[in-house]
Amino acid sequence: MEVNNESYGTDFILLGFSDQPQLERIISVVVIISYLVTLVGNSTIMLVSYLDTQLHTPMYFFLSNLSLLDLCYTTSIVPQMLVNLWGPKKTITFGGCVLQFFFALDLGATECLLLAVMAYDRYAAICQPLHYTVIMNPQLCHKMVIAAWLSTLGCAILVCTLTLKLPRCGNREVDNFFCEMPALIKMACGSSKVFETVVFVLAVVFLLVPLSLILISYGVITRAVMRIKSASKWRKILNTCGSHLTVVTIFYGTAISMYMKPQNHGKTQDGEKFLALFYTIITPSLNPLIYTLRNKDVKSAVKRLLFVKKFSAKS
Repeated sequence: MEVNNESYGTDFILLGFSDQPQLERIISVVVIISYLVTLVGNSTIMLVSYLDTQLHTPMYFFLSNLSLLDLCYTTSIVPQMLVNLWGPKKTITFGGCVLQFFFALDLGATECLLLAVMAYDRYAAICQPLHYTVIMNPQLCHKMVIAAWLSTLGCAILVCTLTLKLPRCGNREVDNFFCEMPALIKMACGSSKVFETVVFVLAVVFLLVPLSLILISYGVITRAVMRIKSASKWRKILNTCGSHLTVVTIFYGTAISMYMKPQNHGKTQDGEKFLALFYTIITPSLNPLIYTLRNKDVKSAVKRLLFVKKFSAKS
């Protein structure tokens, strides 16, 4: 990945919330709690989905991948963030900044695609129940997940390269708590219409197109559900689809508000920082809670595993 020589090998300064030091302690507590919930919650979903044979279905295979993605995403941000919140220095190495930037783009775009795949899975399960196991066969599920993980790599490398090649005129201050594209663009002392066009096109491809597919899937699902008269089936569908729709609303709502608006070259507003804090730290901790609290299958699987462990310990 080529970058201009003016910044290579130098540290960046993550300003974060340094202009409001009274908030840094509160934010650090919120970050620690959210990160612990993310670690425990998402690890539990992956473990339960792997150990419980009743959860060996496409839905929980995709959910496990979403949990792994959230773990990787927050882990690429939180450790460095806590070091800067607790320590006197707010610096991050050039290599560390590049890695944060790359993983934020790559994993964020992957989540967009994965949520669209999960919407298609719900469509197949509800609208094509007799052919569901044939449509969502293990080979197709693995191919869809691999495509979601790998197809974003090239675009992330392209955007990282273009962003880091923007002239910064010696500016080293990133006005955010991690190296994110909007904050890095604002560091530039010049702007490129070609670059902004590329970013907008990629945002359409990885945000609006998957979101459109999700909305179409749920439009068809809604029409199919309206014909169902069984109250129990209604509740089951609402539980599984409601969890996914909640996650989609939170994720896409914050992502579109950050990446689809024009990038100004001024100071980052506090509202933007708190919005970034929400979708990078808070949202990954909410996902496992949303899926487990609304999903009887996951709660039953956890109880079964805990019962087996207790029974084994007594015997």
